[in-house]
Amino acid sequence: MPRPSLVRYTGLAGSLLLAVAAWLGGASSPWKPNVTPGTIFSGDNGVLLPVSWLAGTVLLIGAWWVGRRDVPSLRWAYLTAALWAAPLVPFLPLASYDVYSYACQGWQQAAGLDPYSGGVDLLGCPWADAVSPTWSDAPAPYGPVFLVLAALAATVGGSLAGTVAVLRLIAVLSVAVIGWCLPMLARRAGVPPERAVWLFLACPLVPIHLISGAHNDAVMVALLVAGLAVAQAAITWPRMIAAGVLLGLAVGVKATAVVVLPFALLLLPKPWWRAAVALGGGAVAALVGVSLGAGLGLGWVTGLSGSGVSVQWTALPTAVGLTLEVLGVPSAVPVTRVLGMITLAVVLVVLWVRAFSRDAVHYAGLALAATVLLAPVFHPWYALWPLAVLAATVRKETRWLVAPFAVAAALCLPDGYNLALVTKTQGAVGMTVLAGCLAWKVLHEANQHSRRPGAAHGGGDRLHRAP
Repeated sequence: MPRPSLVRYTGLAGSLLLAVAAWLGGASSPWKPNVTPGTIFSGDNGVLLPVSWLAGTVLLIGAWWVGRRDVPSLRWAYLTAALWAAPLVPFLPLASYDVYSYACQGWQQAAGLDPYSGGVDLLGCPWADAVSPTWSDAPAPYGPVFLVLAALAATVGGSLAGTVAVLRLIAVLSVAVIGWCLPMLARRAGVPPERAVWLFLACPLVPIHLISGAHNDAVMVALLVAGLAVAQAAITWPRMIAAGVLLGLAVGVKATAVVVLPFALLLLPKPWWRAAVALGGGAVAALVGVSLGAGLGLGWVTGLSGSGVSVQWTALPTAVGLTLEVLGVPSAVPVTRVLGMITLAVVLVVLWVRAFSRDAVHYAGLALAATVLLAPVFHPWYALWPLAVLAATVRKETRWLVAPFAVAAALCLPDGYNLALVTKTQGAVGMTVLAGCLAWKVLHEANQHSRRPGAAHGGGDRLHRAP
């Protein structure tokens, strides 16, 4: 069997096994975390569930890893990624209960309540028993754009199952938009479009967390890459405004998307004051328009403060703080988190200055990577923010780009239990040591990329095409 076919059907086998795991132990309603390392080792979950999850995850990651070396065509990449995602669509959400929080926030918005004023314990929700207790008292931390989409899902879906189905449809359509935009970004950067599509769409994080888990990151990333694609071809005033609108809508899903706006500005034709007015005006108009249309203010900005309740070593500043606490330094995590945000601000400025004379889209991807790396909280699906851009701009595919995503794809058990919880000390120390190496590699890649001729328009290494 030719290797591309072997890759395709190995990954499909992995996806089918993960579908079995979702059927047997996915995130169900009411909330009941029934799959943990303890229950697996005690035999409470039987044999089929843990074996299906483990084997499926290994096969899917392995096929993606091997497949990156030989992507026959753009059509082949699209079809293979679709085959891997399809088995997970009909079953329970994998690896997270977040979609049930989305459903309740959408119900609150549709009912005329203010999701920014409290959680389900205060405002109520007919499906409140499906929401994780961690978030039951938390206001919605998402922007008005997503709340409008969630309200639409709750209205159309009616029931919890129907609402989840509509939210999953929104996620699938968002992934399709990402797949459509990636070749545009890749061709301009001199990257083989089939490889860019493969690196993102076939990444196991996509079928597990965007398709099955229906995370709203799919919507944010779709708007980001669409905004960047429009911005890099924007030579007229209406197109510059359109780019701003798309990026503003991305910020209206998750506020972290704002880090891309300064880099998008560098893609527009001079004079930059004119570009800034068009881009910024479009972004602000989109945010204000959706907020006013939905009857919401800017409460989602203050709602972001509740997202830091998670304390896990997967976030670098938190890992450093946990390591210091192991060494005897008291209450180090809040301090290292603040230092992480300060460091992030400095890194973003440095990246933006360097992007003036280089590939601004690539540096936007590095800015997203820095945001994910230095934020106080990390969840596996956050890794998809930078991957969508870097997959289309890293001209020489390297293991340093792929390896972290492979690890992130294996962190969550079928119903959402994060394995980082049982490796708190070991993970914190290991993350602290390895993060230094990763930071050096990111900066080295940025420096090497900037020295290559034609970084923004061509000259990238092509992958070998199968006959």
